[in-house]
Formats: sequence, C-alpha cells, structure tokens
Amino acid sequence: MGEVGRLPVALRGDGRRWSTVPAERSVLGVVHNITSATRLLDLLSVFENDERVQVFFSCTGSSALDEGTGAFLTAHGMLHLPWSEAVSRSFDIAVATSRGGDLDRLRCPVVFAPHGAGYNKRLGREGGAFGLTDEWLVHEGRLLPAALALSHTEQLDRLAEGCPRALPIAQVVGDPVLDQLSAGRAFRAVYREALGLLPGQRLVVVSSTWGHGSVLGSPRTGILRRALAELPADEFRVLAAVHPNAWYGHGAWQLRTWLASLVDAGLVLPAPETEVWKAALCAADFLIGDHGSLTLYGVALGVPCLLGAFRDPVVAPGSPMRRLRGLVPGITGTRPLSAQLAHAADTQRDDGELAALRRSVTSEPGKSAALVRRLLYSRLSLPEPPYPAATRAVPVPSVPSPRAGRLPHLPATLVSTAVNQGGRDPEISLRRFPAALQQAPHDHLAAAHLTADPDDPDRRWPRSAEVLLLPHTRYPYPDAVRWSDFAARFPGCALIAVEETGHGCTVLLGDDTRLRAHWADRPAWASFDAAASAVHAWTRASPAEIRTQDALRLGIHAGEGLPPALVDVVPLH
Repeated sequence: MGEVGRLPVALRGDGRRWSTVPAERSVLGVVHNITSATRLLDLLSVFENDERVQVFFSCTGSSALDEGTGAFLTAHGMLHLPWSEAVSRSFDIAVATSRGGDLDRLRCPVVFAPHGAGYNKRLGREGGAFGLTDEWLVHEGRLLPAALALSHTEQLDRLAEGCPRALPIAQVVGDPVLDQLSAGRAFRAVYREALGLLPGQRLVVVSSTWGHGSVLGSPRTGILRRALAELPADEFRVLAAVHPNAWYGHGAWQLRTWLASLVDAGLVLPAPETEVWKAALCAADFLIGDHGSLTLYGVALGVPCLLGAFRDPVVAPGSPMRRLRGLVPGITGTRPLSAQLAHAADTQRDDGELAALRRSVTSEPGKSAALVRRLLYSRLSLPEPPYPAATRAVPVPSVPSPRAGRLPHLPATLVSTAVNQGGRDPEISLRRFPAALQQAPHDHLAAAHLTADPDDPDRRWPRSAEVLLLPHTRYPYPDAVRWSDFAARFPGCALIAVEETGHGCTVLLGDDTRLRAHWADRPAWASFDAAASAVHAWTRASPAEIRTQDALRLGIHAGEGLPPALVDVVPLH
C-alpha cells in the first residue's frame, strides 16, 4: 500500500501550471491504516474553508492491517502519494495519528496525536502506554515529534514517567471525537430516526475492537448472537460497531458472511469507515463493549454499559481504560441480558466513580476544535482564519431500513405470550425472538409458539410452525385462501393469518372459523404477524369464547416503552 499512488499535480514540477488554487502551506497526513485515516480526518477538519492550506496523504505501508486503506483514501478524494515520495519531499508539517512506519525519514516537523480515546493501549517492550514512552517518541536519541497532542492533563503525568524529554512539546488539545459526540446528543432523535428506530424502541450498540479478547474475538461468549436471541425484537434494535482492523483484516465479505444469520435477524452492521458508529452512540440506550476506544467514548457520554469482553494485557496501567475495567460489570451467563442492561441503567447514572472516569477522557470539553486549530496553525506559522473554530456535527447516517432486509420471506419467530383476562377487554403481552438464533431452551421462550412463512426455503420452520403468516405481496386475496390448501403440508399449524395491507389480517382456524383482525389503534411497531400471534394466544386461552362472540377487542403489548396496539376481532360468516 505504501508505494501505491500517483504523484498529485500540485507536487509535480509543472504543478503551478495545472493548479487552480495557489495554496500557501502544505500538510502531510500520515496514514497507517483506515483507523488512523479516520482520526486524521477528525483533526484535519480544522482546515475546512481555508484555501491557504493544501493537504496530502501518504500511507507508511507499515500496518499488517492496511487492507482497504487505498480504497478509503480514493473514495474520500484524499490526494495520496507513495511513501517513498512523501519522505523525499518537504512539507510544512506532517500529522500522524499512529507511530508505525519510518516516521524518522520525514523531512518536516511532525505533530503526533492519538488515534483513539487518549492513550490506553499497551504495546511494545516498555510497560507504559503506547505513544507516551521513549520507545514510540525517540529514534536514535532524537525526539521524533515536534509537537505531541494530548487529550487530558492526566496524560502529562504518564508522559513524565515514560518520556520526560517530550514534556516541553506536549500540548493538551482535548478530544475532537468526544466533542462531536457530546454535541450530537442534542440530535439524538434525528439519528434514531435515520437508524430506523421506531418510537419506544431501545438501541443496543455492541462495540468490538480487533484482535483476541475483543467481542468478536471471543466467539464462545457469542455476545452478538445472545443480544439478538434474548432481547425482544419489537422492543430492541442491535447495532454492531466493528473496528476497521477486524472488518478489513478478514475482509468485509467474510465478516458479513460470518454474521449473515444475525443480519437476517435484524442486526444493523454498518461499514466501519463511515461515521455511523458516532450517530449510533448518540442514539444509544445501552452499550456492550470491550477494551476499544468506542467503549470509553460511550461511557463518557453516560450510556449504560456492560463489558462483553476485555483483554487486560493490552491495556496500559494507570489509563482511563484500565479504570473502566474495574467500574463497568461484565456480562454474566446466569441472568437475563435485559435484566443486566436495566441494572446498568439504574446503577451507573449516579455512580460517582464513573462520573470521574467520564471526566478523564478530555480535560478541555468542547474546546478541541479551537485548541487543535491553534496548535496546527502555529506549527504552520500561519494566522488562524478570522472565524471561530467549530466542532463538526456528526453526519446523519444512511443505513438500509430494517424492514427492507435481505430476506424475501418473513423470518421464523418464536413468540412468548401472556393473556390477562382481568379487564373488560383481554390484554395480550407478547415478546418476539428470532427462531434461528435460539440454541437452547430459555425462560424467555417458555410456552412460546413459532410463526413462519409457508414459503420459507428452510422447511424446518413452516413444518413446525403453529402460526403461518401469508404476506399480502404473495397472497393478495385473503378470501381465496382455504385451510385445506395448507393443512396437509403443515401438520403443526393451528392458525393461518393472511395480511390485509394497512388493516390487519384475515385469520383461519382449523375448524373453518374465519375471523378478521383489524387495527383499532396501530402504533408503528405493530405488524400483521403481531395481530396473528395475539389472536392465537387468545384462542389457546379461550378456545370456545372467540367463536361465540360477535366482536372482541384485544390489547397487544410488545414491550416496555412501546405504545400498545388495539385490534378488533370479528367473525366472518
């Protein structure tokens, strides 16, 4: 990757002839891999609207996980040149968010900055934090950076221990990403709508860094599968924020293939080079994380958090991430996941130690844009622009609608129900779970019934289903559907529901009873299969009554926070 690229026109001998804007200063963004490139974009955004500054990029070719980096640079329109060319030319400054590669060969002052939430990683021969010791800051007795950006004053103490000679060049500039995220919480509703969340639904972000001991690197715990299998599908949405090194180290196709059944079950899986993860953290109700920076950012935002994995040996002693390990509980297999999330929400909100940890990510909250700009412009010997530096807004994400999934058929679903007949109208509580992800009987599946699409190519589901669901797109004429059309092929079936678009469904029972379940009040989460499961639960609880009443109203409750649905059930003669 380091030798790929064509010399940008502005650097050619006849560049003035072909250039449109005569920039006064040149900046080199040093790219290690996609992770470092995304952080560079956060930092270099301070040059927006300033035609005096031209930014170039070059990849050191030093990362074992730089797959996709060239495509990333090209897709973002970032002018990149071969590393051999970059080290042979003089720029006004270079900015590096990683320490990989022959940075000593650069012929210009270099500003070092972290590529995550501060300095939390332990890497190399020395015991201190990656980026704060002689091992990463000194080469052949010479201090490599001309300036070292820190996000918090606490890092000065660790720097004094790991590389005291770098203290005079260290500057605390805050954290631009946390400033973005903090500002983005005001737009929480905007991001939730863009991510496809319906009113009352709760978003669980599952973050995985790369390598062994990460959430994805601990397959035996199966955190992603467990979240989708245990949390009711109407009430919760699950989004996986996967580190670029994991995504591109194995390949996007491979990762999507490994997680295909989870995506089919509703997992939102955005590409990591986008900023969807930032919008997701702003929108999140819960976070399940590991030792990656995203976990620390989520905790800093106050998102209730559980640890799905954690690799202690790679975390620097004395770092905020090390403290997080002792304050955030790990997921246990002995309690329902929903109860653990609820407990985290109840206990972490007013936790004084967690509040102190949140303050340890940046000591200059809301000021990073101004401080980073001041640092970089001072190194360029260029006056700052006359307008104030401002934090960039987190972009509104563009992700596929959860209702427009990969499957052309309705997914097989296990539905747990409870019937309350104490009031004037029966109340049905239901919780729906993806059938394909259930690996063993659990309490949340007690007395559950199976719903399935009769045309599902995985025949085990419709053959075992108690409720068959016939969508309007393939069965547009409910009156034409007969029980006898399905009885022989699906012996386990107790109820057939034919969708009536926008109205509810026609219900067929085995004794030729036909009912119409139509919405009296339909919230956004409610679909015809919810009405079908509610009717099925009522017929099992009161098998005679539903056939003798002229009309019946069922209240359907699908989870805490979700508005109830009302469906009127009337016989068809």
